[in-house]
Amino acid sequence: MSWKTNLEDTFTKWSKRSSDNEEEKCERALSMIKSAIKEDDQIKNSDISFIPQGSYHNNTNVRLNSDVDICVKLKSTVFYELPEGMKMEDFGMTPSNYTFTDYLKDIERALVKKFGRENVKKGKKAFDVKSNTYRVDADVVACFEHRRYNKDGTYITGTQFYSSNGEKVVNFPEQHYINGVKKNDETRRNYKRVVRIIKRLKQTMVEEGVEGLDNISSFLIECLVWNVPNNQFNNNKYVEDVRNVLTYLYHETKEESKCKEWGEVSDLLYLFHGGRSYSREEVNAFILRAYNHAFS
Repeated sequence: MSWKTNLEDTFTKWSKRSSDNEEEKCERALSMIKSAIKEDDQIKNSDISFIPQGSYHNNTNVRLNSDVDICVKLKSTVFYELPEGMKMEDFGMTPSNYTFTDYLKDIERALVKKFGRENVKKGKKAFDVKSNTYRVDADVVACFEHRRYNKDGTYITGTQFYSSNGEKVVNFPEQHYINGVKKNDETRRNYKRVVRIIKRLKQTMVEEGVEGLDNISSFLIECLVWNVPNNQFNNNKYVEDVRNVLTYLYHETKEESKCKEWGEVSDLLYLFHGGRSYSREEVNAFILRAYNHAFS
């Protein structure tokens, strides 16, 4: 039977979060990552915070065996972004001898000691800790605290790291989580349900042979739906919500002027400005294909 035979039933199923058993495996993985760092003699007393991020933490994961993403953020050494014309000395900061490369080596050593060399792989942006029957895969991102300073000395905190090819990556996972919860509350929990539905729709498109969707990530889908006004949600049926959301996204991404101010869920980084792996035109084409795939 085709998943389109009763689209409302399909969307109802797709809207649901992962199983309780999956949740338990994710929690075990998070707990063991924390233990690995806290058991390492060289870094256990460092000022480190553990910041869950990604679709599991944001409650938008849609597949079994979802990876757990966790930032291991060193707070005592920071990267920074200063107002134009100002220097680090203006904010009481001094250079550190502890480099990000040093920190990567320390985190890798702690993970290998805990999980074994065969279960820890250093990737482009994260350490991949392999799963077993007890826990799911974990992507561990070693990062320094990122500070976006204002002229008065106040700052917004995020995370920053460099990938293996030297790419600078700045994120604001804590603000992302807070804004996602707020949006979900304002839409009577339908924001995250619609995100899960569209993520599963994209997966289904890939499984059914639709090509050219590699740049349409789960994170991007979550951000796109976050930019949809709340009045497009809370209809009587999921079919109506999804139709409204996709229609809105299609029309608003047709022209740059309509979506150039859109942000990530954190609302601290622009969604369509510079250095992205996707383009606005590519997003617009995906939205149209997704709508037609579901409703045609």
